[in-house]
Amino acid sequence: MSVQLALDVGLALLVLAVAARTIFARGAFEALVDYVAYGLLLSLVWVRLFAVDVALTEAAIGGGVTGVLLIGATARLRSADALAAEEAPSGPLRVLAACLCLLVTLVLGGVMLLLPDPGPTLAPQAAQRLAETGLGNPVTAVLIAYRAFDTMLEKVVLVLAVVGVWSLAPDRFWGGAPGEARAAQPEPTLAFLAQVLPPIGILVGLHIFWAGADEPGGAFQGGAILAAMWLILVMARLTEAPPIGALWLRLALVAGPAVFLAFGVAGVATASGYFAYPPGLAKPLILFIEAFMLLTIAVTLPMLVVGPPRRRTRS
Repeated sequence: MSVQLALDVGLALLVLAVAARTIFARGAFEALVDYVAYGLLLSLVWVRLFAVDVALTEAAIGGGVTGVLLIGATARLRSADALAAEEAPSGPLRVLAACLCLLVTLVLGGVMLLLPDPGPTLAPQAAQRLAETGLGNPVTAVLIAYRAFDTMLEKVVLVLAVVGVWSLAPDRFWGGAPGEARAAQPEPTLAFLAQVLPPIGILVGLHIFWAGADEPGGAFQGGAILAAMWLILVMARLTEAPPIGALWLRLALVAGPAVFLAFGVAGVATASGYFAYPPGLAKPLILFIEAFMLLTIAVTLPMLVVGPPRRRTRS
């Protein structure tokens, strides 16, 4: 057995073990820690599959932003742990759920084994016309040039999710700042981390965005890192979430989809069709669009995590 094969087998077994531990964890916080570890292990799996773009997204979202979201949810639900233990599902129901999960796993595995060889992919088309976009990263070329409509709608879904989360607040709180009132003094250790880590994280996020044109990365991965840095500052109580009525916040939320849609419509008049780019200008236009998508993602994800407005704007 080669070293790479042994590494892959060990990584697969470790992922399965952590997944099982997450499912059978007795406490919410224990399950949360296992889930974050599971997301980070999946990022290593994607690296071994040579999907570095997906690995960056999994690490930033699965191990970062989602972890922060679940930490907040766990803190709010801690008082309900005793009630949840009393209302735990019965043994037969757990067995049924496990059987259904196993059935879904077998079906997905069967579908993967029945795929033609080579499997369906956009890679050949993207590789053939990669020079027309001026991009060196085929993943970015596919997402922005060949699947541009899907990519734009993903950002629209994020904005609609923020609107839905904000709508959960009572009417009397509308216009206030998201999140609950916090203590005046930050926790020293977390405050120190929030002062050291964000400058480095911002540079890494901007680098991943800029390098995404030719190397693994892009707006989503960079925006997720920037969002995580903002969340660290909020958790450390070094800053407060802005009021949801702030004009700059609302402009930042819609900037990415709006600019993407505007350039898509402009392609009808300046290029060959909807979401097409004029010859020779594709790369700078794509980078311009991704810059606004970076801004939208960096603002949208923290607003989803912080939650609906809970208090009025301070005077």
